[in-house]
Amino acid sequence: MAEKSLHGLTKGTELEPIMAALAQGEANGVMMYYALARLATEQGLDDAAKIFIESANQEAVHAGFYATLNGRCPKDFWKFVAGVAKAEYKGKGTVKALADKVRAAGFSQAADEMEIFAEQEWHHGVVIDELLKKYAPKTSEAPAQKKWICGVCGYEHVGDAPPEVCPVCGQPASSFDKK
Repeated sequence: MAEKSLHGLTKGTELEPIMAALAQGEANGVMMYYALARLATEQGLDDAAKIFIESANQEAVHAGFYATLNGRCPKDFWKFVAGVAKAEYKGKGTVKALADKVRAAGFSQAADEMEIFAEQEWHHGVVIDELLKKYAPKTSEAPAQKKWICGVCGYEHVGDAPPEVCPVCGQPASSFDKK
């Protein structure tokens, strides 16, 4: 027996803002636990770092659960994923440019790591494109529609209007430019 999807279960209900707050709180927890893991590693506390990483991974699962309840990503997600891939490709340049500023400020060690992150952003785009080729349903070309690009993360949205909130970085519709 197939499981019933939890997608959008709380959207439009009194629970929606609660789930949104929980998703954000858990996402913040991911950042906190990974930061703690890094600090613990720097201090040679590898066992503590391992526990913090495990906690961060669990918090990420929790955030995704609450976001799913609110329908944060579309249930028919492949078109959305294509926009995410474009944002990941753009992320390489964005992070690299920031790494250059960090290096110019005299923080070479941080800049070196950020340059690795920039390459990882590009890699995310590559592997997402591979998933799209493998799994995304083939569709015939629809008539030309408006494209909206998030000025912060590069996510591309197709439709008559930009989304109310960028599903990737959370910026408001005003952050989108028509392409």
